[in-house]
Amino acid sequence: MNQATSLTPAVDTDRLDRLFDVRGLRIFLPGGYGAIGETVATAMARRGAVITIAGPSHDKADALVQTLTDNGATAHAMALDASNVADIMRATSEAVGLMGGIDVLVNCVGIQREQSLLEVTEETFDEVYETNLKSAMFMAQAVARDQIERGKGGRQIHLLSVRSQLALRNRGYSAYCATKGGLVMLVKQHAMELAPYGITVNGVAPTFIQSDRIRAHLDDPAFRKFMLERNPLGRIGDPVEVAGQVITMAAPAGSYMTGQVVYIDGGVTASQ
Repeated sequence: MNQATSLTPAVDTDRLDRLFDVRGLRIFLPGGYGAIGETVATAMARRGAVITIAGPSHDKADALVQTLTDNGATAHAMALDASNVADIMRATSEAVGLMGGIDVLVNCVGIQREQSLLEVTEETFDEVYETNLKSAMFMAQAVARDQIERGKGGRQIHLLSVRSQLALRNRGYSAYCATKGGLVMLVKQHAMELAPYGITVNGVAPTFIQSDRIRAHLDDPAFRKFMLERNPLGRIGDPVEVAGQVITMAAPAGSYMTGQVVYIDGGVTASQ
């Protein structure tokens, strides 16, 4: 066979550049000033995306936006009570107005209120449900309405947890695991309903990731030993490793994945 003849077409490098380009994408980031959300926002902004960060503390959202804009990004801040459907609708409408539309929803909202099974209260269970699952439902709905109306497709990405698949021994995680598990099916169902509109829906599910929120847990030698021994890679994940998957899903190159949850966990869910 003539070695100069190839059955594989030449790689279109210009197309590759476009497929991994997020410049100009309009990103709505509820919960966007936590460890993972801040990393996603910063990574996206540095690559030219337009960002709207929302959360219960307008001051925290605004502080992050100030940092981003000081470095040349286009970003906006707003307050959001994710447990309130009316406020979700208000914030989404405001984000559409600020950016001219929403290309990508990155839902980083989530709380945990630890209570053992015998101590779970209705009030606490409802709080976790409303924040983790109900809010995702109505954020997805509000953003989908804008994306469908504009008719140009879009992305919806939800932050979950390995607790959507794995229970945790000796800890009170009933509400958290139930709501994150429910979010897996919400991702799948929304992916099916929005596929005809060219809108993809996926989830990113990390294990414990380095952050101020889990520092107290990791400072406990017994808990840290447990976490490291069960992890095939033998280390704690970095927020950048979660943000990398989010960017891949948001970029044009991610257009053929929908209804999927990717576990960023060092191999934990592959081995347990």
